[in-house]
Amino acid sequence: MAVKDTPMDNQRLELDIRGQICPSTLLTALRTIAMHREPLRSGQQVLAIRTDNRDATATIPAAARNMGYHVEVEKEDGAYLILIGGEASLPSGCWP
Repeated sequence: MAVKDTPMDNQRLELDIRGQICPSTLLTALRTIAMHREPLRSGQQVLAIRTDNRDATATIPAAARNMGYHVEVEKEDGAYLILIGGEASLPSGCWP
């Protein structure tokens, strides 16, 4: 598991949890969301989670939406990318 700010965009926080299975994927994501709660909620940061666990594409977005976050899921390079940030009322594709 790696959490890092990407150098090309310091507003994007990357979490690579490929190889993990549920419930570990969900717990890791929830811990990271909690640690970055304020910048994620305000839209100053976007959490980009890479996973190869298909179940995580349901559990993580559902939990984040229940917490009031805007969430998008994309398939990218043989893995899934879950984007979390801002308030749930943001329209799709509106990242800071």
